[in-house]
Amino acid sequence: MSKFTDNSLMQLTGVRFKEFLREPEALFWVFLFPIILAAGLGLAFRNRPAEVLKIGAVTPELASSLRREKLLDVQQFDASSAEAALRAGKVALVAEPSTDGHIVYRYDDTNPEGRTARMLTDRALQIAGGRVDPVSSSDLLMREPGSRYIDFLVPGLLGMNLMGSSIWGLAFGIVDSRRRKLLKRLTATPMRRYEYLLSFLLSRLVTLVIEVSTLLGFGMLVFHVPMRGSFLSFTALCVFGSLSFASLGLLVSSRVRTVEGVSGLTNSIMMPMWILSGVFFSSQRFPDVIQPVIRLLPLTATIDALRGCMLQGASLAQMWPELAVLTVWMVVCFTLALKLFRWR
Repeated sequence: MSKFTDNSLMQLTGVRFKEFLREPEALFWVFLFPIILAAGLGLAFRNRPAEVLKIGAVTPELASSLRREKLLDVQQFDASSAEAALRAGKVALVAEPSTDGHIVYRYDDTNPEGRTARMLTDRALQIAGGRVDPVSSSDLLMREPGSRYIDFLVPGLLGMNLMGSSIWGLAFGIVDSRRRKLLKRLTATPMRRYEYLLSFLLSRLVTLVIEVSTLLGFGMLVFHVPMRGSFLSFTALCVFGSLSFASLGLLVSSRVRTVEGVSGLTNSIMMPMWILSGVFFSSQRFPDVIQPVIRLLPLTATIDALRGCMLQGASLAQMWPELAVLTVWMVVCFTLALKLFRWR
């Protein structure tokens, strides 16, 4: 046999790849699920014309004035019917005159539609009353690729997919082999520990190309998601992120003996990052006091770097803080995994 086929590391890497292809569940969650999620959320949050809000007016004069606002669908009611329509949610706001001559707006201020309707209604009535704006203004609508929700979402899904397939895929494979006592048999071979663990990292690089190109290609072809940075920088970021998560997966599985144990441990690690790291919405929504912790999470660093490359055209040098975070996670986790790993 040749040196190539004799090499235990290459043989182990091939085994990892074959094990992955034999799991239909893994293929679904790695390749199909992110595409389904991107398609659903991309359609739900696609660019649409401004929503026309339904409101009620109690008098014909009010209804006539409010119908000049194009973003309002004005219906005229009597007082009792207007209250009933508002309670039933058929209208977002009711405008009615008070006994002293001013206009009363009845709406739910906890409802975003109610607040928007209040603003539009008041603007329409003020203009109808002769208000002249002291400062002229105009609208410049941003609808180009890069400013849409789907553009924000795809890098987040890429990061989430890299984390899930790396941590869960590697941790489950090792623990399942330990549970079936396959690792115990490997101790009798001349294979070294680092070769076994490194084979998982190398197998991740093979599947990485397929899973990233599938989701990225779908986003670019269907939703025209931009790629303003270089593909070389994007590839390097994906490799850094995937290896960091894979090292974390090796650490998680270094001593766990049961599938139930590794399932609970991986979920407890990944779930907080799904919430905090800005997959579906900006992580800046969280309080400032926890922002330093959020920025140190590997998923946050991966997603921020991918968005910087894809949407802003940032270079690798500009994203050195994110790369530093990922490098630290990769080195520390792989080193600890080597020290803590047990065959039995």
